[in-house]
Amino acid sequence: MIAIIDYNAGNLKSVEKALKYLGEESVITRDFREIEKADKVILPGVGAFGDAMEQLKKYELDKVIHEIVACKKPFLGICLGLQLLFEGSDESSGVEGLHVLDGRILRIPDQPGLKIPHIGWNSLHLQNSGRLFEGVSSAYGDSPYVYFVHSYYLKAADEQIVKATTEYSTTIHASVEKDNVFACQFHPEKSGETGLMILNNFAKL
Repeated sequence: MIAIIDYNAGNLKSVEKALKYLGEESVITRDFREIEKADKVILPGVGAFGDAMEQLKKYELDKVIHEIVACKKPFLGICLGLQLLFEGSDESSGVEGLHVLDGRILRIPDQPGLKIPHIGWNSLHLQNSGRLFEGVSSAYGDSPYVYFVHSYYLKAADEQIVKATTEYSTTIHASVEKDNVFACQFHPEKSGETGLMILNNFAKL
C-alpha cells in the first residue's frame, strides 16, 4: 500500500491513477494511522510554498512526515512536494520548510525567450546512479524527457544527492535521493512511459 498525502495541494488523482495503472494499491489520505501503516508514502503537490506549509501544519502532517522519514520508510516528494522537503523558498520569505534535506528553493532567473513558469517537456541529465532511474537510460536513452510545471527550482546543498538535472535558464536539480528520501521536481505521473518507469522503480523499492 502506498499512501498519497492529502493536504489540499492538488495533483492527487493523477498520481493515484498512475499507480493504479502500474497495479499498485494506493490511498489518498491525511489520516495518521493510514500513513504510518503504508509501505511507502508520496507527497505530491502544486501551488504556493507558504500555503502548502500552512496546510501541512494545520493537519499536523509535518510531524507524520518527519516520523516516516525517521523510520526509513521510502518517501517520494513530487513537484511542490520536493520543494517542501528543503529549508525554505524564495516564493514565501520567512516560511520554514520541512528541512528533511539541505538546500534552498530559488526563483528561476528571467531569460529572454524563456517563459516562467516553466511548463512542458525537458530532458534530464542523469548522474550519481539514482535508484529511481534504474533502467531508464537503457529504455529511453541518456537524456529522457519528463514534464515540468514550476517557477521555482531546487539548489541542493550537497550535489551528491542530486540524481538528475535539467537546463532551463539555469541548472535545475530535478531529482534528489538520500537514504529513503526521494524527490522529483518534474511530474512522473504526467511523463509518459518514462515517468511510469520512475514511479514503478519507487513502488518496487
